[in-house]
Amino acid sequence: MPCIPLPTLLAGFVAVLVGYASSAAIIWQAADAAGANSAQIAGWLTMLGIGMGISTLVLTLWYRAPVLTAWSTPGAALLATSLHGSTLNEAVGVFIFASFLILICGATGLFARLMRLIPPTLSAAMLAGILLRFGLDAFTSLQGHFLLSAGMLFGWLVAKVLAPRYAVVVAMLTGLVISLVTGGFQAQSVSTAIVLPEFTAPHFSLSSLLGIGVPFFLVTMASQNAPGVATLKASGYDVPVSPLIVVTATIALLLAPFGVFSICIAAITAAICQSPEAHPDPARRWLAAAAAGVFYLLAGIFGGSISTLLTALPLAYIHTLAGLALLSTIAGSLHQALANEKERDAAVVTFLVTASGLTLAGVGSAFWGLLAGGLCYGVFSLRRRA
Repeated sequence: MPCIPLPTLLAGFVAVLVGYASSAAIIWQAADAAGANSAQIAGWLTMLGIGMGISTLVLTLWYRAPVLTAWSTPGAALLATSLHGSTLNEAVGVFIFASFLILICGATGLFARLMRLIPPTLSAAMLAGILLRFGLDAFTSLQGHFLLSAGMLFGWLVAKVLAPRYAVVVAMLTGLVISLVTGGFQAQSVSTAIVLPEFTAPHFSLSSLLGIGVPFFLVTMASQNAPGVATLKASGYDVPVSPLIVVTATIALLLAPFGVFSICIAAITAAICQSPEAHPDPARRWLAAAAAGVFYLLAGIFGGSISTLLTALPLAYIHTLAGLALLSTIAGSLHQALANEKERDAAVVTFLVTASGLTLAGVGSAFWGLLAGGLCYGVFSLRRRA
């Protein structure tokens, strides 16, 4: 591999740092909701880092383009709210099911056509409803943990004005400092040991596949893969879409029993490696993504340390960090959901039903929100045509 300039190397490091700082806490919550213990959660993070590192390096080196992969943060948020009451084996079944659906979409070229079947306003409304609780938790944590949460909010606000790209990183570091000073950080529980991933046999339940797997698949495709591909093309890199989806879905499918819930085309973190700051020559920016792939592998090797670090921190820290990391996603989803006046009522129905946490026949609220919004969308469309 050619010598990588320091700014390019830094771009790859920052992309991985922002990705982990933004959503490792959400993944911890998702794994905890599925009943995973601390060792299993560490194994999840280990294999996720390895999976993303391999996929990023394979795609980047093959196409000589800055193709960065990531886990699905909105998907992890959906899992964190939907997996309560499910077993770890059922969770793995959901991972396999969703990755298989994504693989089919990539291999058959159905990706773009499937996305056109679901109005973007309804997909955005469903995502906003899923993420609402995380946004609220960022502020309800002020009650009982005012200094910690307020400090993180202040750090995020200042960085948002001065260096928006690093706002979540600043909030993360601010929270760490406050936790250390106030004694909220349980340093003795942090381990530096390398944790080997644990194999979990899948169990396929119709209710979990329908109520969690289908919404998880839709959220991953609509809110992660679609923006990721759009970001890549907007940056001037005309990479074939189907191979990207096939490679990421195949790796996720193979590694699902070890806790890899998804591997997708990155959007926000990829933009860091695709920017002029990464390299002035667009043809050389793939070096930043290649560096990110190596940093992903390193993060995977030390997945146990990342997991125990999260358990050593106050729960309010995790809630505040996750909420701040998702604020822009929530805002963007709400804007997209409500932008079209003719579809606004259907989008609001989708948002409210999804955010309600409603469970019917063992099926979660994300599915019912999309179904209710789709019904409204169809009825209102017929009324407008009459």
